[in-house]
Formats: sequence, C-alpha cells, structure tokens
Amino acid sequence: MNIKNICCIGAGYVGGPTMAVIAQKCPEINVTVVDINEERIKAWNDENVENIPIYEPGLPEVVKEARGRNLFFSTDVDAAIDKADMIFISVNTPTKTYGIGKGMAADLKFIELCARQIARVAKDDKIVVEKSTLPVRTAEALKNILDNTGNGVNYQILSNPEFLAEGTAVDDLMNPDRVLIGGDIDTAKGKEAVDALVDVYAHWVPRERLLTTNVWSSELSKLTANAFLAQRVSSINAMSELCEKTGADVNEVSKAVGMDSRIGAKFLKSSVGFGGSCFQKDILNLVYISKSFGLHEVADYWEQVIIMNDHQKRRFAAKIVQTLFNTVSGKKIALLGWAFKKDTNDTRESAAIYVADYLLNEQAEIVVYDPKVKTEQIYADLDYLNTRSLEENRARVTVVDGAYEATKDAHAVAVLTEWDEFKELDWQKIYKEMLKPAFLFDGRRLLERKTKEGIGFEFYAIGS
Repeated sequence: MNIKNICCIGAGYVGGPTMAVIAQKCPEINVTVVDINEERIKAWNDENVENIPIYEPGLPEVVKEARGRNLFFSTDVDAAIDKADMIFISVNTPTKTYGIGKGMAADLKFIELCARQIARVAKDDKIVVEKSTLPVRTAEALKNILDNTGNGVNYQILSNPEFLAEGTAVDDLMNPDRVLIGGDIDTAKGKEAVDALVDVYAHWVPRERLLTTNVWSSELSKLTANAFLAQRVSSINAMSELCEKTGADVNEVSKAVGMDSRIGAKFLKSSVGFGGSCFQKDILNLVYISKSFGLHEVADYWEQVIIMNDHQKRRFAAKIVQTLFNTVSGKKIALLGWAFKKDTNDTRESAAIYVADYLLNEQAEIVVYDPKVKTEQIYADLDYLNTRSLEENRARVTVVDGAYEATKDAHAVAVLTEWDEFKELDWQKIYKEMLKPAFLFDGRRLLERKTKEGIGFEFYAIGS
C-alpha cells in the first residue's frame, strides 16, 4: 500500500514532533497535523519557528525544513481525515478524575471522540494508528466504533506507541532503539497495513529496529516499559532515604549498582521524584487493569512505585521546612526549575508543582524561575490542584525572568529541574545575596561537592 497522505489528530508533545520528523524524512508524503486548539495551531504556523508551542532541542530546524513543503498544521480536522490514507490519533489520555476507575484508569473520551469523527467523515478505507498511550484492548474498542457507526468503510487499526523522552525527542525519533508496530498480522489486510507503516519508518530507521507484533502486545509493551523505568527511579529514591540515615552516599551506591551489566546505569539517579505525562499515568493504568482481572498482588506491587514517588516529593518539601527551623511562614523560597525535566517546557506531574504546593500550605512565599515554562502555565498548574484560591496563588507565588532575581534575598533555594544553565550560575554571588542563615536544596544534585565546601552553606541533596 502506497501512503501519500497522513493526518495526525493532536498537535501536542507527541504528534507535533513525530509528524515533523516523518515529513522531513518522507518528502513524498503530505503530512497534516490537526488540532481544535486554534492558538496551538497558530503557534505551530508562526513565521518564527522558535515560537512553536513545544520546546524540544532540534525541533525548530526540522519544522522549518518541512513546513509548507509537505508538513501542514490546520484546525480543519474533517478535511484532513477525508484526504488521509493513514490517520494517527495522538490526543491526550489523562487519568480519570470521575466515575469507575477514578484516579487510575485512562480517560478515553478524547480517543472515542476521534473515532466517531473519523467514522462520520471517512468515505474510503483508512489505516488508523494509535499513537497515544492507551490501555490494552483500546484498539478493539476503536474498531467497534469505526465499524458500527461509520459509512461502511474498512478500517485497519494499528498500535504504534511512542517511546520518546522529552528533551531528546528529536534524537529519539531520528535514532530510535526500536519502533513498535502492532496490527492484525494474521490477516492479509492487517499485514498490508502493518507493512505500510513499516515502509514509512523504513525511510530512515533500519529494518532490524522495526518490530511488528499483534496489537495487544504492542499496547501492553508501552505500559510495561514506562512501569519498569519508573520502578527504577522509585527504587533508587527509596535507597536515597536509607543512605541519608546510614551515612552512605547514594551517588556512590548508584554508580556501584549501575556498573553491573545486568542492571545498567540508566534511570538510577535519585531525584525529588519522577514527573511527566507518562510514568504515573501508565502505572496507574497498569494498576487498574491488574485489579480489573483480580490480580490484587500485582496491582499492589506497581502501586507502591507511585506511593514511593509521592513520598519522595513530600519528603523533599518537608526537609526544607525542617531545616528552616520548622517554619517557612513568610519566608521566601526560590524554586529554580518548574518543568518536570530539562530541555522541555512540559510541566505535567512535575515534582516542582507538589513541592510548591506543600510549601504554600506552610505559608511560604514562593519565587519561581524556569527558562522555558511560561508564567501562565505555572499558575495553571497550581490552580489545577484546587488547594487554594486563584487569587492566593497569584499573591503568594511570583514568577521572574532570571535565576539571580529569584534567589536574591531568599531564605532557601531549591533546584528542581536540572537545566544546564543552573550549573553555570555564580553560586558565590547567589549565596552572598541570599538571607543568612540560608540554605540550598538540590533536587537533582547539580553542584559539585567542592562548591558546597567553598561557599559554606548547608546542602541537603535529594537528587541526581
């Protein structure tokens, strides 16, 4: 099957970068990314590619090369669906906040809306690709909707989960460890659809890295991969607390463990806790699925990863309060970093949100600086918690444009995102301009030990 037109529904952190790279690598294929958010599409079409809505190193260059040639961004969803041979669904699948499965199951309302819109519009055969992170058997639900509410069109449903790490998404797309494609490989039509997507990726990905499976294996592999990675983070964080009690150095423990070839060094850096859109959501989804099959011990095992992660965030914030003589009321706490990790402007489930919330509950005055996260996003994250009024959040949280401005006259500084620029700061200058006694809390252990000794402030590190 020769794919000439691709449509992607959803212009977010997955859909935008993925489609940009496909367009760049496949100049003969027209790629249209659609979204009902007019402001987001307007930003993707901004003449200055540095203003695109997703901050990702290398992405502006890719967009600049392909946009207007064979990469297009539009709010006309129906037109893009009608024209496409292959449709990617890359919309948000947050954890449910209501009803059955509240707090654990994935909310599939946006997926269902996409399926119904495709069924309503499509007049010829389509390949529909799940790109969003979805629970097992979602493809079956998609197919039921498409087959029973549409115009008699034949659909092939593929699962193509993303394994991108924000901050390195472009490189992950250009040089993936593997690309997983699940489909109905036991039928001729299903195999043809799988081969069509394989041919798209084969423009730049070696064939041996293109893995084909049945749909269910593909869907579950994504959840399992994220669960395993998150488990490693929570495991080393649990050890970091034990290290603090015993006098061991968690970095030395991490290095020793990571040199074991059976384990490896990745995701063995202790921190204030993992964030982002995938880990917590996918583990909770796995917990819910396990419980729905009566596998309560399995569910309890994976849920403990989340419990440990939440504990680490509370522990870090509590350490700040404890060190500042058990009160932060009226004290200025500077937070350096708000994104959940460096090289992204994504703040979903960022540890900084929960550390700030804890300190605000203790009546602290918060000043935030992050090089890529916008002021309105920081307030939106705090407002979403619904812990206090919108007016109080704005009265007690100040967002500034630089690290030095944030730390001036602070009682404490907490480094919560490992932005490279924080490593280059003049910490002697910061210490001199902080209130005395003042403290630095590093959630990512960015600073050298000699910096601590050279400046003389107390340095409580829970982090990498």
